[in-house]
Amino acid sequence: MNTSNIRWQEFKNVLLSHIRLNVQFEYAAGKYVAPYYHITEIKQALITSVDCGGNINSWTEIIIQLWEPANGADGPAMPADKILSIIQMVEKNLPLNPLAIVKIEYGNSGFDIRQMYPARIMPAGDELVVQLSPDITQCKAVNPGNSCGTKIEQTVCCTPASACC
Repeated sequence: MNTSNIRWQEFKNVLLSHIRLNVQFEYAAGKYVAPYYHITEIKQALITSVDCGGNINSWTEIIIQLWEPANGADGPAMPADKILSIIQMVEKNLPLNPLAIVKIEYGNSGFDIRQMYPARIMPAGDELVVQLSPDITQCKAVNPGNSCGTKIEQTVCCTPASACC
């Protein structure tokens, strides 16, 4: 399942549909979060920004932070039902927006901490593999009709040679 910008409710539904599988996160090609990872927190962030064209943008993100304890034991990854029980406990204290975009926050000694999208989620044997994809920067004012702080008749200004951003 390709999941570009998967929403919170959809993410939970995928876990529910694979409740007996162990959830493994692939943060780079062939590199997986240690199976003894811990979910340290689930954050809800309302983002409000003004882009270089003066347009106000807002959206909500749900960020699941993963941590590898230094003295973890090998074994299977966390089962989907345990992740769902953590989510349920969080949602008793903090109502989470079902339409929020999901991100996974992770880092280790060889991989700088960053927030990534669950780009693809697929069952593989007794695991549900969540392939993570890094976020990319983009100019939000390049959408049709926006001018990135310049007159519409001018060329799109979001280029390295432009002076608008």
